[in-house]
Amino acid sequence: MFLMWMLVFVTAFVGCTAIQCYECNSANNSMCLNPTIYDVESVQKYLRSTHCEKTMLPGQHAGSKMFCRKITQTILHKDHDAEVRVTRGCGWVKHHRDCYKADNEDHLETVCQCFSDHCNSAIVHAATSGAILVTAIRFLV
Repeated sequence: MFLMWMLVFVTAFVGCTAIQCYECNSANNSMCLNPTIYDVESVQKYLRSTHCEKTMLPGQHAGSKMFCRKITQTILHKDHDAEVRVTRGCGWVKHHRDCYKADNEDHLETVCQCFSDHCNSAIVHAATSGAILVTAIRFLV
């Protein structure tokens, strides 16, 4: 029993030190537009998952806590219909709001940031390490 709780405890804190995000662009991966319409197995197979801290160069963004980001752009063309583009990836400069919108001359943009593994999709894969820790503490008390 003790080993089980130690495993839960260690897993909770290991998960807090690094974050994994989906990294894709709908320009070359249509699944990036809306992964929620696909089954979990397909998403895991065709959407790239990235350990954000491992993608940084030494000294790059020093002291910044990485997080996941999703950017939805509606590109406004003068000659034809608007085009929607979605980009998912890692971020390091936080905005004071979790989601914000920008209205630019040639495109509309919605940017959202989140702070748990693979949160830049709308699919919930598993309990977060924080939820596991709270549950473990409740059982111990």
